[in-house]
Amino acid sequence: MNAADVQRIAAFSDGQQGGNPAGVWIGDALPPDSTMQRIAHEIGYSETAFAAPLGDGWRVRYFSPESEVPFCGHATIALGAALAASHGDGVYPLALNDAAITVEGRRSIQPGGAVLTSAALQSPPTRSAPAPEAVVARALALFGYQPEDLDPRIPPALAHGGAGHLVLALRNRALLAAMRYELDAGRQFMRELGIVTVVLVFAESTTLFHTRNPFASGGVYEDPATGAGTAALAGYLRDLDWPHGGAIDIVQGEDMGMRSRLRAEIGPEAGGSIRLSGTARSLQRM
Repeated sequence: MNAADVQRIAAFSDGQQGGNPAGVWIGDALPPDSTMQRIAHEIGYSETAFAAPLGDGWRVRYFSPESEVPFCGHATIALGAALAASHGDGVYPLALNDAAITVEGRRSIQPGGAVLTSAALQSPPTRSAPAPEAVVARALALFGYQPEDLDPRIPPALAHGGAGHLVLALRNRALLAAMRYELDAGRQFMRELGIVTVVLVFAESTTLFHTRNPFASGGVYEDPATGAGTAALAGYLRDLDWPHGGAIDIVQGEDMGMRSRLRAEIGPEAGGSIRLSGTARSLQRM
């Protein structure tokens, strides 16, 4: 098995542009852990999903270039596109390390013959808690922000939507655009805290958000689209009684030149699953 066996798909694209590239491997049985880790490192994307049949669904594991992660939204959307291409449009049950979810993939032919897949997943359950002051202070120092740069309407929180994230809401879009940090320092901070990314967010309105997701824990400076982080953010907004109206839209990756769009549908049940949807485009022939 080598990197040539892995499909490359950009998830949460903005039509035929942008999105977050993910690797997708589908086979009869999952390879050994060391092989999956090696392939993910060779691919170099923030995550590669590995899937094999299990009962009436699929057993799925996710690897970043440096470590395994329990859940990855954009790689799941990419997997949904790959399954739709190879097994037909439909809803597929997925067994993760710590949760059971579904992914849906449906294809359409665009003008010019390009294939664009609409995909949606149901996230694992969500939860959130206020971030300790010491953690917030360390995060502000890491990114060079000041306490007055934070949006008091969305207090810092540790949020979970299949994986752990720190949510920091900023007062304006310029602060988000100015995000900088040292990768090694970010890696140490995230691993010590036991989180996968930091979700930096600016609320343009009650239903439209701009985000950036440093992913130093996986050896990646920044993700252009982060489904797990979006699920965690959406669940946290529900916990806050934020006036989301049942759904929020996320624009991510714009500051990287890889504009991505994510939609999160938020049900009324506290801790309930978040439905994440978007489009996926192939970076090669599928």
